[in-house]
Amino acid sequence: MTTLNIAAAGTFPLGDRTVKRLGYGAMQLAGKGVFGPPKDPEAALAVLRAAVDAGVDHIDTSDFYGPHITNQLIRQALHPYGQDLTLVTKIGAVRGADASWNPAFSAEELTRAVHDNLRNLGLDVLDVVNLRIMFDVHGPAEGSIEAPLAALAELQHRGLVRHVGLSNVTRTQVAEGRAITPIVCVQNQYNLVHRGDDALIDELAAEGIAYVPFFPLGGFTPLQSTALSEVAGQLAATPMQVALAWLLQRSPNILLIPGTSSVAHLHENLAAATLSLPPAALAALERIKTEG
Repeated sequence: MTTLNIAAAGTFPLGDRTVKRLGYGAMQLAGKGVFGPPKDPEAALAVLRAAVDAGVDHIDTSDFYGPHITNQLIRQALHPYGQDLTLVTKIGAVRGADASWNPAFSAEELTRAVHDNLRNLGLDVLDVVNLRIMFDVHGPAEGSIEAPLAALAELQHRGLVRHVGLSNVTRTQVAEGRAITPIVCVQNQYNLVHRGDDALIDELAAEGIAYVPFFPLGGFTPLQSTALSEVAGQLAATPMQVALAWLLQRSPNILLIPGTSSVAHLHENLAAATLSLPPAALAALERIKTEG
């Protein structure tokens, strides 16, 4: 197996921490549909330990993954946590008994969610909490975020949350949020095909704010593209490695959190840290915007 060097992808500030730009997203450790326990809990624990062993110092999670399952797995695998490990969670939703994703925006619901994350992760304070806006489950939708963000900021003032981020938001909501409390990261859907946040990424980079794309590999519908496959073949890489490398080269403030429930796939993703895309490859990948 090729020796992994995820430090080659560089680092970027995340609040008062500096993390490697290639991290790990724990969503896929729960059962099918991000609901219930995994078929093989030991395999899930092995992936978490392998990620940290490979140098990952940024893990993204939420207590509504499972619900509760993913955070409990993280605690079982990694607690007590190393001082250089940054755990980022999110609140703003709850799961229904039918596995649905439902808004949970009230101050009481957000407070309960923070305490659930603290308990299940085994922490006294959460490093970073992203407020996921659920005006539309499928993507950002306009509307004021003042009330829920003010409630989260109050929890921050009480010392339960160190830093605040936003998820599933518009540029207008990012500006509104920054007027309420410092925002250290924005987590939206973005990848080679889904590129609606191009301008936002550049604006955040100029302000030193991290952008963390979810579904960097397409999520529940993996990326498929002729141009992507051709570039991967030319570089003796996998299409997913190329897609991750493209994101790393897109902007220095992008932090990646690709998820997997397989150690082999984890190592494949992390190997993207050392994959450099030449100008011809980058030009070929631009065709994917049209294909998408």
